[in-house]
Amino acid sequence: MSSRDIEGENPLYLPQAKVYDRSAAIGPGLVITAELPPPATVIAMEIVRDGTAVFTGQTSLSSLRRPMPSLAEWLFRDNSFPAGCYLMTGTGVIPPDSFTLHRGDVIRITIAPVGTLVNTVL
Repeated sequence: MSSRDIEGENPLYLPQAKVYDRSAAIGPGLVITAELPPPATVIAMEIVRDGTAVFTGQTSLSSLRRPMPSLAEWLFRDNSFPAGCYLMTGTGVIPPDSFTLHRGDVIRITIAPVGTLVNTVL
């Protein structure tokens, strides 16, 4: 997740907007396959507040501006990761500017062949 307050100040602040405690949830598991998921793979997000969905949205991998192999190639072009790394592209699902997360909100991000990542805002 990005901090809109920081990101909105200046596009140059984007890295700082993505680096704060609990901003990058990975999940309880990791799925490794020999083949990449197809471009039609849907990524859905739901934000639940007090038991009610207050935001839902979805996108697909076909919306990525660069194909995943190209992103990986750029990541490894000048960096080495002897212990491995995660290439995080974000969900591509963005609530409207007027939306703000509240303490206790539950965020669910689902990729059908993988599962659902669930996090609660503290």
